[in-house]
Amino acid sequence: MKAAARSFGTGLRDRVAASDPGLLRLTAGLRTVGAIALTLAVLSLLGANVTHLVAGAIAAMVATFAIREKQGGPQAVTLALGLPVALASVSLAALLSSRVVVGDVVFVVLIFCAVYGRRFGDRGTALGLIGFQVYFLSLFVGATRATLPGFWGSIAVAFACSAVARFVLVPQTSAGVLQRLRQAFRARLAQLLDAQLHLLDAGPDEVEKALEHVREGTARLHETAMMIQSRLEEGTPDESTARLVQRRIADAEIAAERLGLLLLTARSAKRADTLTLHLPGAPVPESGRLPVREEATDVLRRDLRALRLLVRHPVADGTGLAQVRNRLLGYREEENLPSASPAVQDVFRGVGEAARAVLGLRIALDGPQDESDDSPETARSREELDAEDAAIGGDGTEVDTEEDTGLRRPTTRAAVQVAVGSSLAIIGGELLSAHRWYWAVLTCWIVFINTASTGEILVKGYRRLLGTVLGVIAGIVLAGLVGHHTWTAFAVVLLCVFAMFYTAPLSHTLMSFFVTAALGVLYTLLHTYSLSVLVLRVEETALGAACGVVAAALVLPVRTDRRTNELLRTVLDRLTDVTEGAVEQLSGGPPADLLDRARDLDQALADLRAATQPLMHPVTPLRTRRDTARYVVALLETCAYHARSLAATAELLPSHPSIAADPRLRTAGRRILHNIAAIAAHVADERGTDEVRTGPSIASLLQPGVAGTPRYGRVTDRVLRHLQRLDEAVVGLARPLRVPVTQPGQ
Repeated sequence: MKAAARSFGTGLRDRVAASDPGLLRLTAGLRTVGAIALTLAVLSLLGANVTHLVAGAIAAMVATFAIREKQGGPQAVTLALGLPVALASVSLAALLSSRVVVGDVVFVVLIFCAVYGRRFGDRGTALGLIGFQVYFLSLFVGATRATLPGFWGSIAVAFACSAVARFVLVPQTSAGVLQRLRQAFRARLAQLLDAQLHLLDAGPDEVEKALEHVREGTARLHETAMMIQSRLEEGTPDESTARLVQRRIADAEIAAERLGLLLLTARSAKRADTLTLHLPGAPVPESGRLPVREEATDVLRRDLRALRLLVRHPVADGTGLAQVRNRLLGYREEENLPSASPAVQDVFRGVGEAARAVLGLRIALDGPQDESDDSPETARSREELDAEDAAIGGDGTEVDTEEDTGLRRPTTRAAVQVAVGSSLAIIGGELLSAHRWYWAVLTCWIVFINTASTGEILVKGYRRLLGTVLGVIAGIVLAGLVGHHTWTAFAVVLLCVFAMFYTAPLSHTLMSFFVTAALGVLYTLLHTYSLSVLVLRVEETALGAACGVVAAALVLPVRTDRRTNELLRTVLDRLTDVTEGAVEQLSGGPPADLLDRARDLDQALADLRAATQPLMHPVTPLRTRRDTARYVVALLETCAYHARSLAATAELLPSHPSIAADPRLRTAGRRILHNIAAIAAHVADERGTDEVRTGPSIASLLQPGVAGTPRYGRVTDRVLRHLQRLDEAVVGLARPLRVPVTQPGQ
């Protein structure tokens, strides 16, 4: 019973960790709800009326979610600076409440300054957000000169309670977040192995769904790896430790993705293309189900389950797990491979490499392990890992990036656009309602947050409007159920606030739904609820979204295709950096910081993927363009995978005893680098004349330097497959991007 309960608890913990990496969404929701609840408790003890309770609750919410720094010290400084900003904002709004035109002009200026403040980093963003939201708060509760002292007190209490919630009730340290992200990585790695096991057993009618689960699992694992990368600097004691964790996370990610590709190949009539793992809806390679009763296949199923168990549980849990680890690591030796087809033997090799990556991950995250039960194969793997760890240095270099100036700077351009859009929203909003026009301004503001193109703003505005419409319906129901029961209403609001913050990173529609539902209850508390008020909110939301789109389209516009082209060039530049550095090091060149370059490539690709979401939205009428965008992003993800693998292999050279550089690789990589440069030049200028070159396979370009010598050595054999696939993927980019291709012999 104890073992079953422990297993159930471990499984539940893994599911929670995998669904919310680092528990970031849960922490944000609990912290905000805790700040609001504490504020309401303190204000009620002080005898505050309902209006001041509402003001305090909103101020506590703003003071909590606006702060984005990752460390406690900077968070405290920003919170302390935010209080005078909030007091000045509410005072300004109250003093100008009777002077409509002047108040509107000041509000627009405040909006411009708040958005412009983003150029000063997280602190500038937070202070701008506090200033804007508190001004909006004063409009919502109707602050005037006479009531200003009471609102000062409510806001001061709210900021104090926010500090208590942040630093006492729901504390969060960078090291703690990184530790939970590591747990999430393990949980998602185990889930990916589950999906790969299902892919192995899937029949002809099930293989499409099983492959889609593998794609989703691979993408989720990569997302967690990127989240860990963003927290390494603050969450580790020194740069050497950060680089070690980064290396082991990258190894595990590459090994898991390669294992999925080998499994797909093993059940196919031919070698599977890496693109199949990255392109949603890609046809499954011609396949037949693996023989169910074949002995090697049964062993493979057992070992995939064992690998999953090894990921979820430390070897310290028992000698049995140590024996399992030894068996899996044994597949790194040719003599330990079972008798099977070459494709199935490749899967066993992939299992061995994945077990090695899990061992390295365990050592990096949990420290030294018990070595008493090690087999010779495990001891060899430990020696390799120790040599690699010793070779990892902390000499990372910063990459200088050029920034735009003037109106070309994104923050300046966005500030001008939001100011113009808000001016339109104020004019239109006051035509709809002289008292609640600010809803249009709020929507216009929100659709510009974390967006960089007209298409992104259009999609975000649509999602906010949809969530608002659904939230109005929920608000009507909740207002009828809660009535005027004050504390029941506040409890419902707290639930909505928690749901809002928990779902915000997942869906803007859901966030808008919970916000609007909570507002219906707040209007009831303020005795201003009516069906017409909620309908007016829908109208103001639609107006604000329309004003935002108009401003984005007419004022210093950044078209979606221009934005995606800029990001595409960045991805290609990063791909060149990684490929060139890896090939140079694999050819005998000096060591370079390749994993950092690979993560820069991953981040650039993530930015491109986000920017293409408007093009790939299900309701877009441009079906051909949507398919092209998906295909290009999938090809780039394939390129990134192979470039990442090349970088990881290149970093093994200084420490791995059985790997040596091959100078001929430098020649083999020239065509790939030329083709990437040709595509980047064409994206920058469609009138360019550079062409993509095709020709013999990469392997055929490596001629022996001396007659009678081996064609290529061990390292080259490992690298050639990645270079060949990278070459094919880069050439594949030419067709959708309309880059001319030179055929062999022309």
